[in-house]
Amino acid sequence: MDGPTCILLQGKDSSRTRAMVTLLHGNEPSGAIALHRYLRNGCRPAVNVVCVVASVGAALEPPLFSHRMLPRARDLNRCFRPPFDDAQGVLAEEILEILRLHAPEAVVDMHNTSGTGPAFGVCTFMDRHHEALVSLFTQRLIISSLGLGALMEISEETCPTVTVEVGGRLDEEAHALAYEGLCRFFEAPEVLSPGDTDWGLELLQDPIRLELKDNVTLTYADAPCDNYDITLRPDIEHHNFGGVSTDTLLGWARAEAQQLFTAQDAGGRCAVSRLVRVSDGRLYPAQPLKLFMITNNAAIAHSDCLFYAVADDGSTICA
Repeated sequence: MDGPTCILLQGKDSSRTRAMVTLLHGNEPSGAIALHRYLRNGCRPAVNVVCVVASVGAALEPPLFSHRMLPRARDLNRCFRPPFDDAQGVLAEEILEILRLHAPEAVVDMHNTSGTGPAFGVCTFMDRHHEALVSLFTQRLIISSLGLGALMEISEETCPTVTVEVGGRLDEEAHALAYEGLCRFFEAPEVLSPGDTDWGLELLQDPIRLELKDNVTLTYADAPCDNYDITLRPDIEHHNFGGVSTDTLLGWARAEAQQLFTAQDAGGRCAVSRLVRVSDGRLYPAQPLKLFMITNNAAIAHSDCLFYAVADDGSTICA
């Protein structure tokens, strides 16, 4: 491939179509690896499948599969709403047009997590169709209405669409899960639940993102670093999907939390004080929480967020 690529697989039932989108981020290879393996095996899916491999240029930039996006480019998975007025926006609009033309009955957008951690699915609202899709890959589902311009947000207007994060980008287990789930999605006669089935999913409701304020500096180390505003513990990603208490040390900070971080709940209210606190220069959770999508990559922390959080029982964090 020398650029974004669309592959159409002819299914046994050509009257229906599903869609898989992957490599929206060039450093998340599991979906592309799984698709390549499927094509090499010569399998035939149950229905037609449209496969979109998006950020090929970023993925091919040396070293291979290490760049989320090219320098100065927007995050492609924040571009699926207007305006489509730059190269990433044009590509996002083209992907949306491909999906519109083929009218799939379901869409899976496959990703890797920024750090190591277990697999999970994300959708904008819960119903039996979204649950059924996610259950092909994992037993953990996040319901998020943040409205960031992600591909999964088209679910509200078109067809059931989910994001699946299969695990860390360097983890062989993530590559294996991506392939196994892809096979189920491609080859199952039905992927949308016809009735009220209990899939037994762990549900996490309306997470809040903790982000850095502009010009705040961040690093990862075992002790506070004088030249940085925030130092996070290098093993912080081990808390992914685990509960953290108010005495769990996350790192160190050289100012009060509200000076360093930004966070908004679904109502647009500042939520920093509900997520973290600083005591004697040490950074702790403000209440018992469950954290996920924690990154130990400072570049991703600056361009995206540090982590997502819900209450420790998986419910929405209340004001």
